Amino acid sequence: MKPNNKSLITEMILLGFSMDPKINGLLFVLFFAIYVVTLSGNSLIIILIINNAQLHKPMYFFLCVLSILDLCYSTTALPKLLADLFSTERIISHLSCAIQIYVMLLVAGIEYQLLAVMAYDRYVAICHPLHYHTLMCWGNCYKLMALVFILSFMLCTLPSIMSPITICSNQINHFMCEMLAVLKLSCEDISSNELQIFSISFIILLLPLVLILLSYGFIISSVIKIQSAGRSKAFSTCTSHLGVVALYFGTAMLMYFGPASMYSSDQEKYSSLFYVIISPMLNPLIYSLNNREVKDTMKKFLVKITH
Repeated sequence: MKPNNKSLITEMILLGFSMDPKINGLLFVLFFAIYVVTLSGNSLIIILIINNAQLHKPMYFFLCVLSILDLCYSTTALPKLLADLFSTERIISHLSCAIQIYVMLLVAGIEYQLLAVMAYDRYVAICHPLHYHTLMCWGNCYKLMALVFILSFMLCTLPSIMSPITICSNQINHFMCEMLAVLKLSCEDISSNELQIFSISFIILLLPLVLILLSYGFIISSVIKIQSAGRSKAFSTCTSHLGVVALYFGTAMLMYFGPASMYSSDQEKYSSLFYVIISPMLNPLIYSLNNREVKDTMKKFLVKITH
């Protein structure tokens, strides 16, 4: 939510997790390690897909976009968090706070819809293999991605820009500028904002999830009809995607399906750890461990750079 220009507050204070130097030192080591793994893992996935012709397929194109989004997600929050762990004044300007909120909302909206597109891609590949190259041609893939970006901006970012709030406090009980945490600082009645959040959450979270579940319902129905050898290969391309879906949608739905007043600030803070910090780190690991093509390409790449 955008801080109103009428507010005299020009800077925000992020309370973070603790003021204890020892605890912050341990948290710095932990979050720094997570950030390094996130950067290296997602960057490796992007490099492998771009440089390997065998991975120039719609499924890996969407995976490449997902890795780019994960890098944006982590980089929007983690560097600031790492710096604040060794700072006594965890200050962020109104502009930086607003930009952090808008970027997070945009990236989150894109990822939820992208996961639905990836489920549709698997549905077409398994249930309609003869029509796959027609339905999922590169032109259609680019159009789908353009649609996802436009819808995410219109549904997630624009409503926040168009609904400024007047804030009465500058202390955010969070490690970043998160929409629900900032909303709690409002001087005004936030019931209309809560209704807006619930409505947008329904569209951006529940509808893609329904499409994903429908896609996998058809996939399971088709897979059980084929022979065991082909069945295991078909399932191997889907299990990693389902793991990522569970991570993203599970934590997000816990936070956003309900009025903001229902959730404690600490609950929001620790839930945010999963989809802002943990999920972007786990995504490349999940895909690389469960996908044979990605594993084989990664082995060849590592052999090549070590010799």
